[in-house]
Amino acid sequence: VQLVESGGGLAQAGGSLRLSCTTSGGTFSTYTMAWFRQSPGKEREFVASISTSIGLTYYGTSVAGRFTISRDDGKNSVFLQMYSLKPEDTAVYYCAAGRTAIFYNNEEGRSDPSEYDYWGQGTQVTVSS
Repeated sequence: VQLVESGGGLAQAGGSLRLSCTTSGGTFSTYTMAWFRQSPGKEREFVASISTSIGLTYYGTSVAGRFTISRDDGKNSVFLQMYSLKPEDTAVYYCAAGRTAIFYNNEEGRSDPSEYDYWGQGTQVTVSS
């Protein structure tokens, strides 16, 4: 399974960006999908995840209310719409895919990077103040 992110770049504080992640080589509709991010010197941080089927969503506390995750199974893609960006959102953003059951286990599981089997190469998001 291959995941390819796009849409990163430079934004001003208060602005918005939309990230996309397209997958190939697997059955996209069966994957729980997620976004994580990592800044230099910091651990990988959970951003958001979305379930299969009806698309239940779950967000990290630092982005809840500002970011929206969505998926389009027909396009084998997951998206992250980011609003009200802050300089602290600056990071490399990674798309990840995992088993259907991840989302329904518990909150810890759906936000745990070790639960996800497939990862993209990442896309840089830089927010200037």
